[in-house]
Amino acid sequence: MTSATPGVVAVPGASEELVERLSDGLERVERLIVERTRHEDDFISEANLHLAQAGGKRFRPVLTMLAAELGDGITDEVVAAAAGVELTHLASLYHDDVMDEADLRRGAPSANAKYDNSTAILVGDLLFGSASDVIADLGPQAVKIQAQTFIRLCAGQIRDDRPCPDGQDPREYYRSVLADKTGVLVATAARYGAMFGGCSPEVVDMATEYGERLGVAFQLADDLIDIASRSGDSGKTPGTDLREGKRTLPVLNALASEDPADDELKALLVSDLDDPERLERVLELLRPHPAMTAAREEMLAVGRRAAEVLDPLPESDAKAALLALVASVVDRAG
Repeated sequence: MTSATPGVVAVPGASEELVERLSDGLERVERLIVERTRHEDDFISEANLHLAQAGGKRFRPVLTMLAAELGDGITDEVVAAAAGVELTHLASLYHDDVMDEADLRRGAPSANAKYDNSTAILVGDLLFGSASDVIADLGPQAVKIQAQTFIRLCAGQIRDDRPCPDGQDPREYYRSVLADKTGVLVATAARYGAMFGGCSPEVVDMATEYGERLGVAFQLADDLIDIASRSGDSGKTPGTDLREGKRTLPVLNALASEDPADDELKALLVSDLDDPERLERVLELLRPHPAMTAAREEMLAVGRRAAEVLDPLPESDAKAALLALVASVVDRAG
């Protein structure tokens, strides 16, 4: 899935009619986001929308609307749920930028580069509040889901910023972190769509599981892109995760190597990578490494499992688009 501008979506495998409905729905989502983040203080209004206006594919709200198409389609409640999910995602990006100390986000100055850290954190908090305000209009069950999602999302971010505890398998720990920090919000996006699209409880459960697996595949792809991309290709500074000492799956795979030829890479991976030359050397060694191949194969396997969740559903335009969405997510990483 790609989106050149907000309100215009292209989903491989979708009919013109479905694309038109999604595009119209996304325009409604964008209007609602602007409406619910507008503030009497011009600076707050501008800061609220800084990352939203930097672009992005609106992956989560499009997923919400696609899941709704498994039922009765895109209602006002589906639009509100999609906006609430996107606001939650945007809020998390402000906090991510402070934690990552990156300079770019979506090709624009990151929140921490545009503002000071305190302001970026507070704007993120404000957006979380705005998201909860939108979701509150959808009833107590939606509020409960939002709260549970927020708990898992924040727990995942906390765990992502800490080393794997002694006695735990680092790669299993990493997989559980991905399910919380990324998978849960994508799962909620699909869950809300199916719920407010009038789907049966069985289809809601199916959409939720599909979404969580899709979210994990999405994050695995992002982690590969962080290493494989060249400067400026992805709108984000290459090697950000490495510089911050985050041990993503390619790094964990490399550290588990018993090949003496990998001693230099392993030593560098546990060193301070704030040094640009050292970071560049790690990227040079890691990009062609089998550790990247193994991580890419795992990403593809998770994507296949996401697609398999939808097997019981009858063939439809919406199902074809959801399957195509999996392919577009994993294709980003090559």
